[in-house]
Amino acid sequence: MSSSDLAVILPRVIIVSRRSLRKNKFVDFVGEYHLDLIVGYGAVPVIVPRVAGVHTLLHSFEPIHGVLLCEGEDIDPSLYEDEETNLSKEELEEIRRLHASDTAIDKEKDTIELALAKHCLERNIPYFGICRGSQVLNVACGGTLYQDIGKELSKNFPPEKKVVHMDYDNYDGHRHDVKIVEDTPLHQWFEESLQDNMEIRVNSYHHQGVKRLAQRFKPMAYAPDGLVEGFYDPDAYNPEEGKFIMGLQFHPERMRKANSDEFDYPGCTAAYKEFVKAVVAYQKKLNIIKRVPTSLKLDKELEQKRNVIVRSFSLARNLYEGGDNTRQLKESDLKPGAEFLESNIALSVQQENWLKQMGATVRNASSYMERLKMNEEREKLARAVMGKMTIEQLSDLNLFYHMMGQISSDMLEKKQLQNVSTVML
Repeated sequence: MSSSDLAVILPRVIIVSRRSLRKNKFVDFVGEYHLDLIVGYGAVPVIVPRVAGVHTLLHSFEPIHGVLLCEGEDIDPSLYEDEETNLSKEELEEIRRLHASDTAIDKEKDTIELALAKHCLERNIPYFGICRGSQVLNVACGGTLYQDIGKELSKNFPPEKKVVHMDYDNYDGHRHDVKIVEDTPLHQWFEESLQDNMEIRVNSYHHQGVKRLAQRFKPMAYAPDGLVEGFYDPDAYNPEEGKFIMGLQFHPERMRKANSDEFDYPGCTAAYKEFVKAVVAYQKKLNIIKRVPTSLKLDKELEQKRNVIVRSFSLARNLYEGGDNTRQLKESDLKPGAEFLESNIALSVQQENWLKQMGATVRNASSYMERLKMNEEREKLARAVMGKMTIEQLSDLNLFYHMMGQISSDMLEKKQLQNVSTVML
């Protein structure tokens, strides 16, 4: 099988690039650790360039079987803050100075990634957010962020208990503890590496984080300062069925031993493995939905039978809509449809409902014709009997039925009034 064949068969994972300045020009990039893992587990990364106007062209990247969002700058605070921040102008300036490479807001990337996140949520497309990608997911669902962990969260802790969430001088080597929540995917992935304290050491590189977690999500891990380091939607997590909505604030793809590609824990790659598993399953579901069966070719005899049955249903509908206007309709016209239904009694509820919505089933139309025929016979018999009666007998009979009609009308009115009184009480 050629590489082009594989590109058609393998599921597509959308990844948005990050913009960087190189040789006085902007370049787009995505970390290869992410790409290697996606390819290694059987999906094709499709990189969406972070350039102006791309957010209006996202439909051109269909089919989308999964979305992985990872690197990038701080999210525009206006997208999640309902009120003004409690940070002073001086504090905001200090944050921009300390984190100059991360605080330059990229509104185009925000627009692209939020659109993709909402698209996944609306269509149940597998979504995996790493670091900034987890923050995008939380914001897309109505959650909020700390604009700066150090200024808003860490200040409440004594120096010895503060958590260092990023180290500019030791990007790959930096680690801090997180506590895994039981009965979550993270617990399952790292279970063999956990001690009694349920902790592992993770790599992270961020000065922002989840402040208020969106209601639909369940936390999977916490840092010692209480910051949520991982979360997922339990109602949208079943990789075998193509369901995966998750965010990790830490970087499992970077948790590798020094000068080696060996991971710190066996569970480090599990998130990518399960994500791609969900992507593959989602692609299969999508293919089943989109698969259109080829038209069945009928020979002339079968085609004639089909036309007769279709006409029978059409006449039944007209009969139902036209009431007793049946002078030009023969019972033999309805018989093919009735026989068809009798021989195909295993109709689904949807089929039965469709037939009723169409007007009336042929069964109903056929029984209606039988009742009409029976009434015609009774009427013919009654006329024959009454034709032999005298004027006095016919007058008495007419008076009797008039009296019975009046009594029935009075009793009906009385019972209706009783029902109304009962309801009012």
